[in-house]
Amino acid sequence: MENKKKMIFNVLFLFLVFAATLYGVFHGEDLSEIAEILKTVNLYWLFPGVVCVIIFIWGESIIIFYMMHTLGIHLKKWKCFLFSSVGFFFSCITPSATGGQPAQIYYMKKEKIPIPVSTLVLMIVTITYKMVLVVIGLGLMIFGRGFIRTHMYEIRHIFYLGTGLNVFCVASMLLLVFHPVLARSILVKGMELLEKMHLMRHKSTRIEKLNASMDQYHTTAVYLKDHMMVLVNVFAITLFQRFALFTATWFVYKAFGLSGTNAFVIILLQSVISVSVDMLPLPGGMGISEKLFSMIFEPVFGSTLLIPGMILSRGLGYYTELLISAIFTIVANFTIGRNLRKKA
Repeated sequence: MENKKKMIFNVLFLFLVFAATLYGVFHGEDLSEIAEILKTVNLYWLFPGVVCVIIFIWGESIIIFYMMHTLGIHLKKWKCFLFSSVGFFFSCITPSATGGQPAQIYYMKKEKIPIPVSTLVLMIVTITYKMVLVVIGLGLMIFGRGFIRTHMYEIRHIFYLGTGLNVFCVASMLLLVFHPVLARSILVKGMELLEKMHLMRHKSTRIEKLNASMDQYHTTAVYLKDHMMVLVNVFAITLFQRFALFTATWFVYKAFGLSGTNAFVIILLQSVISVSVDMLPLPGGMGISEKLFSMIFEPVFGSTLLIPGMILSRGLGYYTELLISAIFTIVANFTIGRNLRKKA
């Protein structure tokens, strides 16, 4: 019952943010003019953009397949693709993408994959996923100051905030993995402080859950110490996976027959948006992503093509991802664990 209420809340919140986003983007705009511009788009350039989205989803499935194999669990690649689709679908519809991994763990459990194993795999997926954004963010802050001044000066503070939040997130996860005793001590003292300030009620079950979480982090640390090259390989796959999705915006640019801005700048600007919004409590970064796009891509698309460009870019990078992952989530619902139920 509690899960159903949470799902209803997430769906309502999604539609509320979606409605607010539509109003913010199209308020005061000539919709007929935008529609006419969209009719002129070269659709052949959008097909590779869809392929980029599929590669993005497929990339995580390869990571799941690869890591499960190193743990002695042999899965079919199509099932890993379904696990990946489930994760992206629920990440797209929940604030801060919090629903993705719990849903994946649920479906993996239906395939008799132990929860500690699925938790380990998905934890490493999360660490590398965030680490790519950290590398992009810190790389630009250290080596790309000229790029920041030229292309994204107006949104630099949001970018710095996004980078800082991602750094904090990755640092916290690595601390939990490699220094679980220190991390546990910090968390326990933090909870005690919140209880003394009457911001949190005392519950003995919290310590039990914390100890269980520490066991999972310890398992992750042991695995990583024995399989460091696995982390390197997963990071490389994740880097390719994320930049594949960023590249979709360049195909949108070419679909309008535009030229003058090279692919590197467009892809990097799209990655800046991801760094900036990834940790914000909005499903798919909805609303803020559109705002940042309109601020940094106007010199690229021009004022006339900015809104149509945003529609197609977000249409590929978020809504196409949502649609594809939703379709395969439905497939997962009817296929995952089915053979096991028949054998039983």
